[in-house]
Amino acid sequence: MKSTSAVGTSAKAAPKRKISVLRRPVFRMLVLLPAGVVLMIGLNAGLQLLGTDAPLKVDRFPQVHGMALVLSFVGTVIALERSVALNKALGYVSPALLGIAGLLLISPLELWIGKTVLLAGTIAMTLVYLPLWRRQYENVVLIQILGAISAIAAAALWLRIPSIPALLPFLITFVVLTIAGERLELARIGIRSPHAEPLLLANSLALLGATCATLLWPAVGYALYGVLLLSLVAWLTGYDAARKTIRGVGLPRYIGACLLAGYGWLAVAGVVLALQEGPLTGASYDVAIHAVFLGFTISMIMAHAPVILPAVLRKPLPYTPGFWLPAALLHLSLIIRLGMGDGAGNHGAWVTGGVLNVICILLFAVMAIWQSTHAKKVTA
Repeated sequence: MKSTSAVGTSAKAAPKRKISVLRRPVFRMLVLLPAGVVLMIGLNAGLQLLGTDAPLKVDRFPQVHGMALVLSFVGTVIALERSVALNKALGYVSPALLGIAGLLLISPLELWIGKTVLLAGTIAMTLVYLPLWRRQYENVVLIQILGAISAIAAAALWLRIPSIPALLPFLITFVVLTIAGERLELARIGIRSPHAEPLLLANSLALLGATCATLLWPAVGYALYGVLLLSLVAWLTGYDAARKTIRGVGLPRYIGACLLAGYGWLAVAGVVLALQEGPLTGASYDVAIHAVFLGFTISMIMAHAPVILPAVLRKPLPYTPGFWLPAALLHLSLIIRLGMGDGAGNHGAWVTGGVLNVICILLFAVMAIWQSTHAKKVTA
């Protein structure tokens, strides 16, 4: 039998490892909380824009709807993921600023205050990528930096240009290049062609250039932008592992289906943009913006949530076949809204599809929270 002193010595020799505050789920969830609030207000604003009964009726909400959802909500999620990868305290400044900016945008304060903080948040997000770039010098990081630069441009231009349609290409480029870089990182093991990465990088650089062209020379810029967006969709569809995983079962098949469906909606937006000679209006604007930010972006979030959220929040999110329900409802709602509504000019279908858009996002959020709170703790 070991003596008491021996046990004490052993305990001192192997002290319990302390978990950094940065790694605690509560800390990361607090950083993400403002983005959750912005998402709820954004969905409320969506109902207001549809002309339906919304829980809150505030004129300010529809005014900031698009920028708050893309740069504050989606931006916070992306910035938090990058901050976790960096694992430095200063890295969390970017998701914090982007989340706070969203709260300021929906508050009664002067709009320029929220816009300024939003710009600061996008700059901070871009700065997070720099040490990651020096750590790897990889195309996956460089492509995401190009997307972050587009986010800075969108936030900066919004201080002077109130027209969201004119800023739409910058917002699309931010989201698309960020996700393209992440998909390259996940798919590169299975890519055999030595030309694949340089081709995606060249396409990304050209897309950023075309983004600027839409503002300076819209007649040529929009057509070029749409074609380059379609080219990027072709790369994603051709090289992404989703083409293989969709033939699997369970989570891999679910992820593959969400990814390929998202690429399909991105292609729809590319076609619409390629046919424009200036900022989108009317049905074309509604189709493009929701094909990208619902059909593509939300589909990507649904696909990656069971994999990314446990790593970011240190909270488990086990896959369940039930995730197919909100995912299928998302794409069905978009067919109703964009196809039957915008395409066929049916106002009732447009409203119905829009309401279903909101329902599917809320349904996925509820299911994700349920799965996370009823699963075993993540130990990694």
